[in-house]
Amino acid sequence: MTLFLSSSAPGGAQEGDKVDLAALTQIKNEAFQHSQVMENLFYISEVYGPRVNNSRNHRAAAEWAMKRMNEWGLKNVHLEKWGPFGDGWQIKKYYGALESPAYAALIGFPLAWTPGTNGPVTAEAVLAPLHSQEDFAKYKGKLKGKIVLIFDPRELTLHTEAEAKRLTDAEVEERTKTTDPSHMGFFFPMRAGAAPRPGEYTPSTLSTAAPSGRVLRNQVNAFLKEEGVAVALTPGYNGDGGTIFASYGGSQDPKDPVGPPMAAITPEQYNRICRLLEHGITPKLTFDIETEYQKDDEMGFNVVGEIPGTSKSDEVVMVGGHFDSWQGGTGATDNGTGSAVAMEAVRILAAMHKPMGRTVRVALWGGEEEGLYGSLAYVQQHFAPRDTMKKTPEYDKLDVYFNDDSGSGKFRAVSALGNAELAAIFQSWITPIKDLGIDTVVGLTSGPTREPGGTDSTSFSWIGLDGIGFMQDPLEYGSRTHHSNMDLYDRVQKGDVMQGAMIEAWFAYNAATRAEMLPRIETPAPTAK
Repeated sequence: MTLFLSSSAPGGAQEGDKVDLAALTQIKNEAFQHSQVMENLFYISEVYGPRVNNSRNHRAAAEWAMKRMNEWGLKNVHLEKWGPFGDGWQIKKYYGALESPAYAALIGFPLAWTPGTNGPVTAEAVLAPLHSQEDFAKYKGKLKGKIVLIFDPRELTLHTEAEAKRLTDAEVEERTKTTDPSHMGFFFPMRAGAAPRPGEYTPSTLSTAAPSGRVLRNQVNAFLKEEGVAVALTPGYNGDGGTIFASYGGSQDPKDPVGPPMAAITPEQYNRICRLLEHGITPKLTFDIETEYQKDDEMGFNVVGEIPGTSKSDEVVMVGGHFDSWQGGTGATDNGTGSAVAMEAVRILAAMHKPMGRTVRVALWGGEEEGLYGSLAYVQQHFAPRDTMKKTPEYDKLDVYFNDDSGSGKFRAVSALGNAELAAIFQSWITPIKDLGIDTVVGLTSGPTREPGGTDSTSFSWIGLDGIGFMQDPLEYGSRTHHSNMDLYDRVQKGDVMQGAMIEAWFAYNAATRAEMLPRIETPAPTAK
């Protein structure tokens, strides 16, 4: 006999759903007794490694993901191209060393879309901080053949708090009273210093997807290339103690200027080289860097698969996360976990062999790190272009999209986008699983997202669709793993991602089987003038 649980609401409050406890038991059993989420993550992060968008690693991982989905019985599994992206890029080799006055191996990695050194290069170090274009004249004619430290040394401070953090119940509750987060940074503040001034070149502007950052990168790269710099170095925009946060160095657009080889090294080692120079000692450094540009196919893509619905197969519930990553680590927590969780959620539902009225579709997005390219293109092609808001037939058939892109942490709350009816429904889904650590709904801000940013769920809410994210325990995301060389498999907490996959499967199942589609936020007006 199927058991149901209904949430009771106080007078005047919205009513939730009745939920299928037998299905919940089945989902829990599959998620916790037969989990494949860490196996998925092993292949995504450890076998295929860093997945800079459109690189050969990214494409190989996508082929593996499609093979896996087909093995689970998903249908319509395919790569869906979303438009020209540009060159793929990945690391083939990195070696860095301080040769004199005393040898030291340099922990680091090359920056994305920068070239290799064409064999070992040994040269003198020069400190030439570039704060803006105004500094170019200061160093013109002085950098040829040098290994150039292009930023000021970073002042480091003692860590007096734990690197990792779980949210207390009181902190979760407090965050339910604040503006609904559209960006990951709401939950994961970095240790980085003050924000750069407009037009200022810093390690953080080097590593941003913002157009202003691209302009600055292009200007600096053109100057460094013209001056004949052998290698350019940065200490990264965050991290210390062996952890380096860095991403961009060049551009995926083949029309943009290509600078010299560029690498990020630990700030302690960067500072050591700076201090030697300040004391009148000229260090010699060696770098041997090999990188690969993938130019065979410059089209970006998403990975898509489905569990077809029964009575309402034209209506769709989606789950997903972005599949691309940066190159410093293996993209385990950003966002191998979100991709592994989404894949595990659909595997759980497929393994249940339980009919669901609506189709459940999984999407592993490309190009998120460079600006949500994959999800933005998908929602505007399938549902509505933002400038006209002219709806396609699919617009009214998309029920909800559930997103995971906040690291390895346990799901602690779910966003309801400020919709009271949706919040009541989600609360009824949460009630029987509070023992797993998720016990509340967050989100006081209502209506569409003003602009997309931070993660792929905002691409949906930007056009008035329910793009839903989960609040997660921050763990080490902002302090150790986000866009760093420590974004590795061992930083992932197995129990947390198992919990996340179980909850995502449960939410998708409830959405796919309820009588009516979920209530939706308002449709925004077109942006075209």
